[in-house]
Order: sequence, then C-alpha cells, then structure tokens
Amino acid sequence: MGQKVHPVGFRLGVFEDWRARWFSKKSYGKELLEDLAIRKYLKSVLNFEDIDKIVIEKAGDNIRIILHSSRPGFIIGKKGMGIEKLKSDFYNKFKKNVEFSVQEVKNPDLSAAILAKSIADQLLKRVSFKRAMKKAGFAAMKSGAKGIKVCCAGRLGGAEIARTEWLRLGSVPLHTLRSNIDYSLAEAKTTYGIIGIKVWVCKGSY
Repeated sequence: MGQKVHPVGFRLGVFEDWRARWFSKKSYGKELLEDLAIRKYLKSVLNFEDIDKIVIEKAGDNIRIILHSSRPGFIIGKKGMGIEKLKSDFYNKFKKNVEFSVQEVKNPDLSAAILAKSIADQLLKRVSFKRAMKKAGFAAMKSGAKGIKVCCAGRLGGAEIARTEWLRLGSVPLHTLRSNIDYSLAEAKTTYGIIGIKVWVCKGSY
C-alpha cells in the first residue's frame, strides 16, 4: 500500500513554519515531552473552542502560546476572565508562567482541523457520516478551497465490519510542494468504537 507523508511536515522549512519554536541542546527530550503535554492539556481544556493550531514559543523559562481559533471570544471570555483562568490553571499544572495570544481564524471552513472536529462532533450526535462529510466538503469548496479530500474509517453507521469511506472534491495535489495543503486528523469516540476522520484541504498555491 502507498503510504502518505504528512503534508504539513513535508512543507516545513519550505513554505510552512514550525509550530514549536524553541531550541534545546541538553534537555531536548524533556522539553519535547513538556511540549506534547501542553498540547494535549490545551486540546482537552479548549475542546469546544474550534482550535485550528497551537504554536508554542519558548525562551528560557518564558513560554508564549499562540492559539489560532475561529471563536477567540469564547477563549478570552468576558473582560479577559477566560484567558486569566486558563493562565492560572496552566500554572497550577505545569508550574510555569505563560503568555497567551489568541488569533482569529478568518475562514474556519478552510481549516482542516476545524472541519475534522466538526465531522467528529456530528458523528457523536449520530448524524449520517455521508451527510457530515458532504457538508464539510461543500462548505470548504464554497469558501474558496481548490480541493478537499475527506476520509472516514471505522464502524460507520454501527456496521459489524469496519470500512473506509472517501469524499473527493476538486484537486488535492499532495506532491506539489507549492500547493498550500492543510491536513488534520480527528477521532470520534462513538458507542460502536472509534471512527478516524482525516481531512486534506487544498487552498491553492503559496
């Protein structure tokens, strides 16, 4: 079977920038584990806030986290209360001071992460997988995507045997480096088991 390289990792340093901006000579493993723990924690805490990507910047003991979300108001909260609570909870867990920066995603229908999470949420509400896939696909194309590819795998519709279903609209050239391809993976933990959702969105050329 032909294996696919991660489209974002494939373009790192060429067109895409790193989502972890720090350097460590001696304690790289420790810093990396902390990085992964921070991402896991933020994704669990901000589960309903439509996060596109999390960028972590470190300089010494200072940490700056940039959250790209389609609903920044929900994260910031009334008079900044939400972000202050997030800071204090973060300090209690990691014992480090952090500075949060929230940036709005102008067009959430072109974000693979937000589309994948949207499909996962719909599957949890027992919406038909075909309907959820089509809704995400047509929303992306309507927002100006050049192409979209969606893959759902697992016990779809509660079937006895797991299978994989695809939706392809437009063109998604994975090997063309100058193609701006966004990719994300999400999981829907249904009563029948886990359904994996993969989304590739081609936004045109860089």
